[in-house]
Formats: sequence, C-alpha cells, structure tokens
Amino acid sequence: MGTVIVLGGTGFLGRRLVRRLVAAGETVRVAVRHPEAAQSALGTEGLAGVTVLRADLGDEAAVAAAVAGADSVVNSVSAYVERGGATFERVHVTGAAMLARTAAAAGVGRVVLVSGIGADPQSTSPYIRARGRGEAAVREAFPGATIARPGAMFGPGDALFGAVADFARLMPVLPLIGGDTRLQPVYVEDVAEAIAGMLADPGAAGRIYELAGPGVYTLRELIDIALRLMGRRRLLLPVPLGPAALLARWLELLPSPPLTSGQVDLLRADNVASGTLPGFRELGIAPKAVEDIVPSYIGRPGAAS
Repeated sequence: MGTVIVLGGTGFLGRRLVRRLVAAGETVRVAVRHPEAAQSALGTEGLAGVTVLRADLGDEAAVAAAVAGADSVVNSVSAYVERGGATFERVHVTGAAMLARTAAAAGVGRVVLVSGIGADPQSTSPYIRARGRGEAAVREAFPGATIARPGAMFGPGDALFGAVADFARLMPVLPLIGGDTRLQPVYVEDVAEAIAGMLADPGAAGRIYELAGPGVYTLRELIDIALRLMGRRRLLLPVPLGPAALLARWLELLPSPPLTSGQVDLLRADNVASGTLPGFRELGIAPKAVEDIVPSYIGRPGAAS
C-alpha cells in the first residue's frame, strides 16, 4: 500500500483504520482539522509511526500538501450536523470531490470513500442526499475510487448501543424512534479491516462495497439487547418521526447532540444491505455479530466498558 493518507483519522472508524494500518507496517499520515486532538484520539501507541497533518476539506492547498507523494487516500470524514460552513454539501459533496480531484492530480493510485448504506442522491433528506451525490462526484473525479458503505457501526464508544446505555442510566423512560426500522449493524473493527483489504486489493478499484453485519434487527430489538445486557428495564415510549425530527433540530444546538436530523432521516427506511453489491465475503472477512461483541462493553455494573 505504501504511504496511506487517512482524512478523518481520529474519528470512530478512522482511528481504528489508522491503528490497523500502522500495525501492518504501513506509512500513515492522518489529516485532520484539529491535529492537537490526535494524541487523545489515537493514543500514544496509535501515533507511533504516524504523521499528523492539519487539513480541511475546505482548504484545497492544505489537502494538496497532505496527499503529495501518497500512494493511497482514505476519506473517512463525516458530518452528521451542519455547523457554520461545515454543511453536508461542503463536506460530503464538494469537499469529497475536491479531495478526489486533488488525489488524481497528485498521481495517487487508490482512493477509498467511506459513505454509508442507504446513500441516495435523490433522497429528500439533506444528509442522505449529500452522501449519494458525494459518491457520484468522487467517482467522476477519480473513476477508480472504491466506495465503502458500512451499515450502522457498533463498538466501544459507539452512538448506537453506547447511546442507549447512557440514556438508560439516566432516564426511566427511553424514547423509541423508528422502533420497527430494520438495521444491519456492523462491527467497526470489521469495517476497518475491510477498508485495509480494499487498499491491498487492486481488484477493489472502482467497486462499491456494502459492509453489513450478519444479523438484521429492528431498532426495538437492539435497544432490548442493550437493556438486557445492562440488567435494566425501561419503558419504551414510541415517538413519531415528525416530532423526533423537530426535537433533533433543537438538540443539534448542543455541542454533542444525542440525536441529529440525519439520524432520524436514516430511521425512516430500513438500513440493510441490498444483497446486490460485494461485501465482506468478497474481501474474505467473516463479520462479527452483535452478540459476540456488544457484551464486552455494554453490561451490568462492573462489566468492561
């Protein structure tokens, strides 16, 4: 793979990918908006052999400097809330396209864009639409780009089971938004392994991969799993999607909103693999099940966190 640039390398997925690439002996550069936060996100061990650069998808000169001399680029940058100039359009469409175009001009061999299952350029949701339009823009700028579409990712520090656990510790009643929506959660470490595999496989160029776990669950079932592991009972209060969307807009004013409009939009339809695109099987990976991983970080008091 040579030198790999990971944009968004301190995020939930990005930092796992960086650690995996470093462990494999790759030369890794992490390009982020806030380099000073890299050590706390990656840890001292994760930073060994990593060059951290300041780059923003709105700064073409900084991006060009970051990708210069690189063999591969992974764009794992994601915006779930629009703040100031960091709109969905700027991050997922124009910014992603600029990165792909800059990588092509620099002679980069491989580009991987992390998108998501359900990305749709025709969606009425600004978030989902931007994801879909971003995929098209990246492939136009870099025809050999690989698209990775993970499902809802889980693992320590996630916004899925971890959020349910946090709410359950504080509240006797839990809001249930889109309780019957079907999800196919995927272990974040499996996604990181898959992306590393895409970078190593010349045959992955130009392909779209759906990365979904082995099980399909309703959101209600996933919440029940978390509560059972915690040994707690909570009343689930169904909240219609309309009021949930309004609530999300208010919550987005918080520094770390527990619910966003994009998340509500994703719950309006099932978020599962289509079955028509390659995935883990083609990469030689057996994805781990929710039941195999979640008990290790969501459990009764005294369990591992």
